[in-house]
Amino acid sequence: MSNSKFCDLRGKVAIVTGAGKGMGEADSIKLANAGAKVVLVDISKDDCEKVADEIKKNNGEAIVVKCDVSKKSEVENVVKEALYAFGKIDILVNNAGIFPFEPFLEMAEENFEKVIDVNLKGYFLMAQACAKEMVKQKSGVIVNISSIAMGQVGVGFAGLTHYCASKGGIIAMSQAMALELAPFGIRVNCIAPGAIDTPGASAIKMDAKAMEAMLAPIPMKRKGKSEEIANAVLFLVSDESSYMTGSTMVVDGGWVAG
Repeated sequence: MSNSKFCDLRGKVAIVTGAGKGMGEADSIKLANAGAKVVLVDISKDDCEKVADEIKKNNGEAIVVKCDVSKKSEVENVVKEALYAFGKIDILVNNAGIFPFEPFLEMAEENFEKVIDVNLKGYFLMAQACAKEMVKQKSGVIVNISSIAMGQVGVGFAGLTHYCASKGGIIAMSQAMALELAPFGIRVNCIAPGAIDTPGASAIKMDAKAMEAMLAPIPMKRKGKSEEIANAVLFLVSDESSYMTGSTMVVDGGWVAG
């Protein structure tokens, strides 16, 4: 465990959703290495158990709670388990998300609703449940993982109408949350990743030509790493970002700047 005062999270309790793989896994390990006790939340308990084992190998503390973030009762159970194990909640990283490709003209209503339920409503439910506990202690930090697929100053992605709608909604929701929660000492910020090399993204099969086309608008000409998003998360949940709330940090290798 790190003893550095920089981004020191000793004594803090963090909940990370979608913690079983990819960015959520990297976030969880990064926070644990900074001293936080971590509640690993995912639809897959087995994946989280592996992450918990990794954290415990490095003398960290972690528990696993299976949860579908679109279900309020399951979200409330996460908070209950976190309080039972560690007594408080200081940090929430809303990371759970799905992105099933489907053409707009063929997109089924139930598929649109599923993505919104997980990616947007799930963030709302988890943030609201955690914020109610943070209000009691007059402190807390919420980081919502959005995407450069956020519309407006971001970009759109063909085949991901539902996903883009959810990610743009996350930023708007986070700004409103930041205004309401600031009087209680709670900060709310977003991270908008670009193309990140995660297991989910790697499952999308691309030939060399398609990969070249995807990397073309990225000045750095590569995908980002989950650990690079975790570095941004660590900064935003720490006191190093104490004057930031309602902000969106873009981590995309320069894609949006182009």
